[in-house]
Amino acid sequence: MVLALIGAARPQPALVAAALVAALGAVLFLRQLRDAFRPARTPAAPAAKPEPDRVTPFAAMLENLIDPILLVVGENREDPVARRFVFANTAARDLLRIQRPEGPLTTAMRAPEVLAAVDEALFDGVAGQAFYESGGAQDRVWRVRVAPLAKPGAVGERMALLSLRDETEFRRSERTRADFLANASHELRTPLASLAGFIETLRGHARDDVQARERFLAIMHIQAERMRRLIDDLMSLSRIELGEHIPPSGEVDVALAVIDVLDALGPIAAERGVTFTQILPPVGQAVVTGDRDQILQVIQNLAENALKYSPGAGAVSVEVTIGLDAQTAARPVSPGAAHLSLLTPDHASGESYVVVRVSDSGQGIARNHLPRLTERFYRVEGQKSGEHAGTGLGLAIVKHIVNRHRGGLTVESGEGRGAIFTVYAPIAERLRSGAIAA
Repeated sequence: MVLALIGAARPQPALVAAALVAALGAVLFLRQLRDAFRPARTPAAPAAKPEPDRVTPFAAMLENLIDPILLVVGENREDPVARRFVFANTAARDLLRIQRPEGPLTTAMRAPEVLAAVDEALFDGVAGQAFYESGGAQDRVWRVRVAPLAKPGAVGERMALLSLRDETEFRRSERTRADFLANASHELRTPLASLAGFIETLRGHARDDVQARERFLAIMHIQAERMRRLIDDLMSLSRIELGEHIPPSGEVDVALAVIDVLDALGPIAAERGVTFTQILPPVGQAVVTGDRDQILQVIQNLAENALKYSPGAGAVSVEVTIGLDAQTAARPVSPGAAHLSLLTPDHASGESYVVVRVSDSGQGIARNHLPRLTERFYRVEGQKSGEHAGTGLGLAIVKHIVNRHRGGLTVESGEGRGAIFTVYAPIAERLRSGAIAA
């Protein structure tokens, strides 16, 4: 059974538990762990000479399992500190940031549901499971299974196997599907009702009214375009959320991406009398590890918003800076404006970032609206712009893309003073040694 597990690409937790139960009496690896953590009052028996040909493959198997595994012991049900982990494989140490070979279980996991399942396995001999959510910007959902193991020889001491399986993608898929149906049905109801009303009118008393027909058809065209944009944004957001926990692997020159976006929006800006200003580093320096299509989408969404809310003869500025740390990148640049960080990257210490700032000359955003800007379908009252009204998903898309790229997002604004959106993402690994200090 142990040999079968070693050859499996991804053994099931139940099979691992069964193998451990069967091997407890014969495998010296667990016997040594048991002896090491016996109460001091029980004299330790002389340790048997290890058998490398049996111990090493078994220990290596546990160390190299993809799923996090912990071996937990406990003595007194009334003392929570008595639950201790005495072994954690590499995946468990990385996930739970375990720095020592053993210690109280509560220093690694504090979820009450998980601790309750551990108690049931240790003291009632009942296998159980629970869900555990790791914190931080990159939220992940884990299914935790706890299986009791045969009671060791030490008085009062029991063992259990705790294993975790990453179900982030499955749970996110379910949540995204439910959100999509709820949001789509809500947002599509208004344009559909409008279209149905105009169709009814055109089939009725306005059938022979040429002027009314042309006016209604124009409105229907606008509503149909709104529905198309909404469906496109919903599908885009759903795809981004499903892959948000998967880091990108390509390289993107942000300066070139800005040039491409502003070139595409140039005719619209000229039509509205808005001037684009770009401040860019030399090509090849502002390179991030990322997905080019998604980086383009971030810059385009921010530039389109700035263009949309800038008045005629206004100006939109796009500036790219390299070599800033996270604290400097998120620092406000507009004195007196309200400032809020909408997304802060995890473990940003020591990272060097490429920063993109998009500013407009519009009417600005009141302070009380800033925390909700990245919510789905949230729109600031008084800033809708007729047929060019947004779907309320643009900044939500920006936030999820930036989060996938392990970056940050801030906003600065105030009524009557325009808005500045700043996004920053880690510079490509090959350029970090030469990054310009802030």
